[in-house]
Amino acid sequence: MVKEETKDKKSKKKQLKKVEKKKKDNYIKSVKSEISKVKWPEGKEVLKYALATLFVCVFIGLFFQLIEFLSSLLKGLL
Repeated sequence: MVKEETKDKKSKKKQLKKVEKKKKDNYIKSVKSEISKVKWPEGKEVLKYALATLFVCVFIGLFFQLIEFLSSLLKGLL
């Protein structure tokens, strides 16, 4: 009786491991498939996006610096 129970437990463990391995393999295949569908940007596009990001960051920084400067002037006048 005890031997049968341990055999059942071992077989269930093996089956569970097989299912987990199959799920893992399917996941990896799906990821590879999706990655192959991605349109990766060219070097010129990356440079363009990087410069645009840098420009926006500098612009926003200057904008807030200007607001801070104007508010300090206004505070000094009052």
